[in-house]
Amino acid sequence: MATPPYDLEVWFDGACPLCAREVAFLRRLDRAGRIRFTDLAAPGFDAAATGIAWRDLMDRIHARLADGTVVEGVEVFRRLYAAVGYGWLVAPTRLPGVRQLLDLAYRAFARNRLRLTGRCAAEGCELHAHR
Repeated sequence: MATPPYDLEVWFDGACPLCAREVAFLRRLDRAGRIRFTDLAAPGFDAAATGIAWRDLMDRIHARLADGTVVEGVEVFRRLYAAVGYGWLVAPTRLPGVRQLLDLAYRAFARNRLRLTGRCAAEGCELHAHR
């Protein structure tokens, strides 16, 4: 298998306003084209092609590295920020205590992101249906 022309591919929910803003910010910083951004909410997106279940992709952020390794959660953000030259910012997030706190905070955000981003209806917070 050929190595892709990018360091990592990140799958994100483009229907999430906060997620879309973060991706727009990272796209501007990615001048070297090291990141492939794939919107889960885009028409024609096929979760089966990723090898990861749709629900898992929507429950937390995932990325695939050039070697095929899949990472998720806060580690994705570490990889993204390192790819755009912010490695100095990433290093402290690996410190004991800081790592656990960030992982806990991200899990809380991921579990509540629909509510936090105003995407809940009166009936509750359900992910939009997979196309």
